[in-house]
Amino acid sequence: MLLDFVNFYLIPGLVLGCIYALGAIGVSLLFGILRFAHFAHGDLMTVGAYLALLLVRVAGLAPIVALPAAAVGTALLAVLIDRAAYRPFREKQTIVLVIASFGVALMLRSLVQLLGGVGSVAYVPGIQRPLVLFDSLRIAERHLWIIGVSALLVVVLHLFLSRSRTGKAMRAMSDERDLARIAGIDTERVVVWTWLIGGGLAAAAGVFLGMDTQLNPYMGWDLLLPVFAAAILGGIGRPYGAILGGLVIGLAEELATYPWIGTTPLVSPDYKTAVAFAIMVAMLIWRPTGLLRGRQFG
Repeated sequence: MLLDFVNFYLIPGLVLGCIYALGAIGVSLLFGILRFAHFAHGDLMTVGAYLALLLVRVAGLAPIVALPAAAVGTALLAVLIDRAAYRPFREKQTIVLVIASFGVALMLRSLVQLLGGVGSVAYVPGIQRPLVLFDSLRIAERHLWIIGVSALLVVVLHLFLSRSRTGKAMRAMSDERDLARIAGIDTERVVVWTWLIGGGLAAAAGVFLGMDTQLNPYMGWDLLLPVFAAAILGGIGRPYGAILGGLVIGLAEELATYPWIGTTPLVSPDYKTAVAFAIMVAMLIWRPTGLLRGRQFG
């Protein structure tokens, strides 16, 4: 019974939490630096997933091997989008940037549908057999890759933010943008690095989601609510909070479907996304700044 809980609920919850965390880090960083909610972030995840699919089909690479190139491509695209769609409106009211991000989301999704089709596709067709450990513990190889690479990316991000000059500048600008500008920090350089990191991590989240399930043009858009819920739960503008929030939301969604009482799931798997929404609403009411005291909306 315990191994069934680990195999079918705990491990999938950790995997889902890793995917949410990678997406939420970008959302949180962008809000902290640029002060607007980027609603096209989910579609950046979709673009990253489909860039990896292109490499899988053309070059015959494994998805995890195609990930670095897909992350670089998505990161550069994110910078290009900022220059073309967001930079001209940066001094306008926040709502202008938010509406612009909705427009960017629609354009990215349409581009994916035009070039990649409207149906669902998979990186690797067919059923993949899980690894069997200790006779009864079953874990898919892709889940090991997702958890391991996500942990590595979090460590690299921590080292970058805590030890590099650019990372410290990003933290300073997130705390107080005007003061950072007066102190001589190149704010435009910080903005570029924010988009590079956010775009690259969004691609990783998209690729991991494609590895775990399938790819479709709406995959990133469907992920947007739990990603924002994770960012808000951890404290919007706090990347470490986004990591914590992503893991909490992912585990909560999967564990909510466990039959804690009786033999039927506590929450139907069809409605587990509602758990993320409920946690987000509760956090906004109880503690608007999140677990790590991030910024408030408004």
